[in-house]
Amino acid sequence: MNESVNDQNLKEKTAKGLFWGFLSSSGMQLLNLIIGIFLARLLSPGEYGIVGMLAIFTLIAGNLQDSGFGVALVNLKEAKHNDYNSVFWFNIGVSLVLYIVLFFCAPLIASFYHQPCLTSLSRYVFLAFIIAAASIVPSAVLTRNLRVKEKAITSLLALIISGTVAVIMAVKGFSYWSLATQQVLYNVVICVGRYYCTRWHPSFKVDFTPVKQMFSFSYKVLITAVLTTINNNVLTVIFGRLFPAQSVGNFTQANKWNTMANQLVTSTVSQVAQPVFTRVTDDNERQRRVFGKMLRFTAFMAFPAMFGLALVAPQLIIAAIGDKWINSIPLLQVLCISGAFIPLYTVYQNLFLSQGKSDIYMWLTIAQIIMMLIAVLACHSLGIMAMVIAFAVINILWLLAWQFFAHKLIGYRFTSMLRDLLPFMGIALVVMGVTYLVTLPVNNIYLLLLSRIIVAAALYALTMKLSRARIFEECVEFISKRMHQSPGDSNCI
Repeated sequence: MNESVNDQNLKEKTAKGLFWGFLSSSGMQLLNLIIGIFLARLLSPGEYGIVGMLAIFTLIAGNLQDSGFGVALVNLKEAKHNDYNSVFWFNIGVSLVLYIVLFFCAPLIASFYHQPCLTSLSRYVFLAFIIAAASIVPSAVLTRNLRVKEKAITSLLALIISGTVAVIMAVKGFSYWSLATQQVLYNVVICVGRYYCTRWHPSFKVDFTPVKQMFSFSYKVLITAVLTTINNNVLTVIFGRLFPAQSVGNFTQANKWNTMANQLVTSTVSQVAQPVFTRVTDDNERQRRVFGKMLRFTAFMAFPAMFGLALVAPQLIIAAIGDKWINSIPLLQVLCISGAFIPLYTVYQNLFLSQGKSDIYMWLTIAQIIMMLIAVLACHSLGIMAMVIAFAVINILWLLAWQFFAHKLIGYRFTSMLRDLLPFMGIALVVMGVTYLVTLPVNNIYLLLLSRIIVAAALYALTMKLSRARIFEECVEFISKRMHQSPGDSNCI
């Protein structure tokens, strides 16, 4: 009886977390889309390329400032003020040291890319990760308690303020500085908002014992996060070194649209996956059930979203940001195919982290990067498109490696993975194919874009309903209850 009640409570909390996570992610991506359209029309591919060259440095610095302790805090069975306080001061110290190092490395970064303007720009952009370091602890507090609603509201507010300022600056002729300011200001608002929501504050009585205790877990998360960042951004570094800023800008724009789409799903799932898995670590059967359902929910969202974006990419790019970005279209379509699998990685990764298996997480990521680099460099002579295709293929196939270790960890079988994923992938592919054929006679680009979105969405929903997909029925039931302001159960997970 108690187990049944616990299951139901966990389902309700998870469903609410996914609901607010989806609202947050969809709202964020919609705002990103609107703001991105304005900025892409105001700025050139070259200006985007300049800021894009700094992305990997900013993201790695962000990984280092966190040092994996944010994940470690969420993974604790019970977290106390001393744990939070220790991590806070450690992250602040690390971020200050890193900023000083990067400040003096700025001329080297500019020299590497042959862009003198990057010296001053990078010193400004890197301020963002000092600010972000201060928000890691309140973020962990919100995540541990599945307070996705508060995180959602804060993120939306930060994007609105930073995006509005960036657009105004672009109109006033501040060029790539508008993009840099958007990054810095976004982190400022996020930081302030999270402290307001949690009411947590640090104390000056510092004991680094908790940091030492969490280090064996967190350093592996850190290494993995850094390597994942390198894996996701290595093409930008290579292109920035070998090709003009305009080529980097086209790839950056394609990758931005791809990331916006897959983050809609990834962010929805990642905000609840680890804390939910952590609560069922003592029961393998329950873990497999929760893991399989989380995987189905992710596939249910990811495949139609990413395959759909690949379908409408030509019309969307031209209609939204203009012909000057036409060279980014084929790159976006390739990235979308592999982007459909990125949210699935998140489910596997959070499973390993919830079990304290950060070593598996680390070594799988290292192996993936090695395979990816070999494939990309082997295609170097064939051009940018071949390199992007090689990158995408490795990202898709490497899911099998994560599945292998998931089977060893909780007994989740390969056949179970196929049963959970293939129906959604197959239906999404068929729906996009039928949509393409049905809309072929439409010539107007705006009408074609609208008709493909409507037809694809309607066909996918109809197919889910006719096939009586349980995930679809449960999500519709939950949304219906929310609309009627009923606190009733949800079985979304």
